[in-house]
Amino acid sequence: MSQLSDDEKKEELMKVHTKVQELTGYEMFLFRPPYGDYNNAVVDVAKDCGYATIQWDVDSLDWKDYGVDSIIKTVTQHKHLGNGSIILCHNGAKYTAQALDTLIATLKNEGYIFVPVSELIYKENYHMDHEGRQIKN
Repeated sequence: MSQLSDDEKKEELMKVHTKVQELTGYEMFLFRPPYGDYNNAVVDVAKDCGYATIQWDVDSLDWKDYGVDSIIKTVTQHKHLGNGSIILCHNGAKYTAQALDTLIATLKNEGYIFVPVSELIYKENYHMDHEGRQIKN
């Protein structure tokens, strides 16, 4: 996304937005840039299109297909795991579905609470740091 012109960014966002709205009736408002590729221009264009840009700060590395135990260990021992963390998992990764029950139970046992991303994020007056965390302005 960061390599596209602002018009191309908008076209990409709105093409998908329109298609999802036509198919589901849902008005999307959250955007995670593909591959985590973003810069200020991506965030600004997304905001102009009515989107809050989100990013993760804990990568499960599930896409590497190392197995269930690897996903659980990678997340639960991640140096950035903390209150407000957004954990990146991929629905198409080989072992993710098998790891989720244990991962969620483990994190709940450690005192973490799961909420929808829309309840977790700032929607205005923030910036994102280099680790993908929102910082209130």
